[in-house]
Amino acid sequence: MSAFDKLIAIRGLPLPEKDEVSITGSDPVLNTHFRLAATASAAIAGIGVAVNDLWELKTGRRQSIAIDAVAATAALKSKNYFQAKNANGVFENVTDASHEANRGLTGIFQTKDGRWLLPHFGLDHLRRRMLDLLQADADTESIAKAVAKWDALELENAIDEARVCGGMIRTNEEWLQEPHGKILAAKPVVEIIKIGDSEPEPMPAGDRPLSGIKALDLTRILAGPITGRTLAEHGADVLMVSAPHLPQVWSYVADTSHGKRSCYLDLRDESEKQTLLDLVKTADVFSQGYRPDKINQMGLGPEALAEIRPGLVYVSINCYGADGPFSHRGGWEQIAQIMTGIAAEGVQSSSGYKPKTLPAAANDYITGYLGAYGTLLALARRAREGGSYHVRVSLCQTGMMIYDQGKVGTLPENLNLGMSDVDSLCMESDSHLGRIKHLAPVLSLSETRPYWALPTPKMGSNDPRWLG
Repeated sequence: MSAFDKLIAIRGLPLPEKDEVSITGSDPVLNTHFRLAATASAAIAGIGVAVNDLWELKTGRRQSIAIDAVAATAALKSKNYFQAKNANGVFENVTDASHEANRGLTGIFQTKDGRWLLPHFGLDHLRRRMLDLLQADADTESIAKAVAKWDALELENAIDEARVCGGMIRTNEEWLQEPHGKILAAKPVVEIIKIGDSEPEPMPAGDRPLSGIKALDLTRILAGPITGRTLAEHGADVLMVSAPHLPQVWSYVADTSHGKRSCYLDLRDESEKQTLLDLVKTADVFSQGYRPDKINQMGLGPEALAEIRPGLVYVSINCYGADGPFSHRGGWEQIAQIMTGIAAEGVQSSSGYKPKTLPAAANDYITGYLGAYGTLLALARRAREGGSYHVRVSLCQTGMMIYDQGKVGTLPENLNLGMSDVDSLCMESDSHLGRIKHLAPVLSLSETRPYWALPTPKMGSNDPRWLG
């Protein structure tokens, strides 16, 4: 089944008219056999259909939806195209030097038993803990020697116990034989679970699909922030909640925050936590990316918040999903690729076989779009039927969907999307960084053009309150 058909089936409504959705272009766009363009286009098209559902509830009208597959694929690398104008008036890429150094350490290394394993070094504190576990220096040669002293599963279990991120590369067949893989295979890629009763809530008045919708965004680093950015694209008041002590990748923050506002609340402080709970009382959406055990320990789990605010749409975004023996583990883009069989497809060269990751953060970005899709569907259900809802998406479930879409055959040479290839897809805007250039919204709607009404914010620059 195509990714689009899978997503539309989750919607649980009659199929949209055949001419409602138009997708132009096809794979391959990047240097991979996996159908990233088709899968990304399907997720964004699903958002278009879900936005149409809400627009129809408000106005009785539907609109036409268009997606360009090249633009949808570029959206899987949008951070690569984020630029700021320098003192000489020239746009240049915005990068986070610390994060790039950590990315340089993250790779696939062979273990003592001949398997392959990826230890992840995405943030400074994770890098320190991983190097302590491996007893290695911060260079790939030292890391390779350290990994080679372990059997793969032994090291994966040690990584789990140390609360860092990494794992053994599995084939898709091996993943589907894992108890955890079996659990995820039995679930839809987007789960929408009713967790409480409440009266139906009509969509608020306004000239945009999500006018009047209030969303709290407690996510960080890519997938979750894409969910919030997408809601802002259609008119929601999206308030990011972070704190100065929480690690961030600033280049990602800049690119995933268009249209949002940003406040600081230290949830270790009871008074500041109460401020968050007061915001929840009038919120429509609460999106978080914590490990399941951590968010419940904080007293911010879905059932607890639905008691405070009946009718809340609660969104959980993580790597492994909510159920199964790996659900407590943290993870990143590459972890979903190595677990679900994507990386195991690998490359064969004169020096032999080696697993290989994708040329884009496809799991992160598509999962973010799926989180938005589930949120929109839940808002429509709340408007029609009432109720509080828990939307669940995960990087591994997305990775499984990507794998299931099959692969294209021979790849043309030099497939890539550089700045010159995406220039026509970009827009300029003003921000706390000065004049910036970045990808514009990918989705095209005939009546309610997606756009970000607010400039990209500086972290913590707004008060913790709603606009309306």
